[in-house]
Amino acid sequence: MRSAFRVIRTVREKHACTQCDAIVQAPAPSRPIERGIAGPGLLARVLTSKYAEHTPLYRQSEIYGRQGVELSRSLLSGWVDACCRLLSPLEEALHGYCHERCNSDPHPTPEIRSRG
Repeated sequence: MRSAFRVIRTVREKHACTQCDAIVQAPAPSRPIERGIAGPGLLARVLTSKYAEHTPLYRQSEIYGRQGVELSRSLLSGWVDACCRLLSPLEEALHGYCHERCNSDPHPTPEIRSRG
């Protein structure tokens, strides 16, 4: 099954108040990356391809290019960096959670070698 890209265009109308000359516009929808063009689905796909499927960013860029979407390696790298910064509190919480539940002795285990 081939994946497809969708462009989601958000229209935010500007309205002017006739009494006070103020201009009002609805706030932009929240994005995982501030002022970024990628939605959460595309970011999840890039991270899954990189870390779970071990596909390097240059190869992902080529794959997306063949599908008609030009995403440079530097752009993908910036997205990965921003997502890693966003996910760092989760990583720290998971380390703390696992550390509390790890039942291991801090002393090294001696290696037992068989003769022969």
